Amino acid sequence: MRAAERLSARTVRTVKERGLYADGKGLYLRIGPTGAKSWIYRYRSDGRRHDLGLGSYPDVSLADARERATEQRKLRVNGQDPLFTRHAERDQARIAVASTMTFQACGDAYIAAHRAGWRSNKHLTQWQGSLAAYVYPVFGDLPVKAVDVGLVMKVLEPIWTTKPESASRTRGRIESILDWATARGYRAGENPARWRGHLENLLPARRKIRRVQHHPALPYSEIAGFMANLRQRDGIAAHAMQFLILTAARTTEVIGAHWDEIDMGGRVWIIPADRMKGGREHRVPLSSPAIALLEQMAAVQVSKFVFPGRVAERPLFSQMLLKLLSRMGRNDLTTHGFRTTFRDWVAECTRFPAEVAEMALAHAVSNKVEAAYRRGDLFEKRRQLADAWSRYCTATAADRGLVVPTRIGAVVPDQLKDQ
Repeated sequence: MRAAERLSARTVRTVKERGLYADGKGLYLRIGPTGAKSWIYRYRSDGRRHDLGLGSYPDVSLADARERATEQRKLRVNGQDPLFTRHAERDQARIAVASTMTFQACGDAYIAAHRAGWRSNKHLTQWQGSLAAYVYPVFGDLPVKAVDVGLVMKVLEPIWTTKPESASRTRGRIESILDWATARGYRAGENPARWRGHLENLLPARRKIRRVQHHPALPYSEIAGFMANLRQRDGIAAHAMQFLILTAARTTEVIGAHWDEIDMGGRVWIIPADRMKGGREHRVPLSSPAIALLEQMAAVQVSKFVFPGRVAERPLFSQMLLKLLSRMGRNDLTTHGFRTTFRDWVAECTRFPAEVAEMALAHAVSNKVEAAYRRGDLFEKRRQLADAWSRYCTATAADRGLVVPTRIGAVVPDQLKDQ
């Protein structure tokens, strides 16, 4: 009753409904359980009671509330429903916003909403780069609701056959932004960037344009000689390259390795999920040569990174590995190609099951049924594989012929076991 007393004991009178105080002519003050006070205009239409909010007290004074209630009564006199009128005004306001919401504004909003879920800034750079290069110059300033098939094709056609990978990713990003805009009410209807059942009828499939370019790989028969060359070189890049080959890991996983990921006693490297392409933690068994490399790096440890860059607080730059290959006269190779070298060796020189090799490479299981039943990571079998691979990589030319395949894996003669 305090609010009612402050307003006017003569003009405000209580009604049966708890927390509701009438001022007359449909104007009420509502006091909620928490003490919050607001004005409402109550009226009946089509046999139903409606409450229309007029603002909170004391932001809206009694005099202002009475004036607003009078405006609503005038609408009633003119045969209009106040609540319907308000909804119509809000719809018009939303339409006005949608009309001025550009595709680029939607793109910026989409990126801001999703960047927290991206594993690295690389995704952010790729999204912003492709949109700025190909999309925004064509229809970035246009209302998002105006984007149609013609505009999407205007972006894609010039690059679809010359840059198929970039074009495909750009199309997917346009589709995602338009889906976001539709969900937010900025546009309606079909997505003009949708591939299946739509753009696939207008553009050739990417696989038909150009065969997939695989990463250049070193033949596995040359890996031991290559590793011998690496061992003759000083520098962090050479050590990182050897570690990359021995573990069959990705470049980003190796150069970003932290010391707290390494268990020297357990001879295992545990890569956290947020650093893995598949988003799942990956355990890497470490062979004796890999451990020896880590011990050399530990002796000169200067930061949390196993392979630090020129600035100790940052990891080794991936370009340093490519420059190392160039100095070795192997511009025909890529660091990622050594994973292919490893996979070819497993397939052609050993009888380790394919799933062991795939698990060693941290490849996702494409078969959903198989993935559901495979709960382990085949770690002990992968440790045997890692040991066999390291022996092959460090064997002499004469000794490599002694590594023979068996039913389980690769048997290595005793004279190689200490190498």
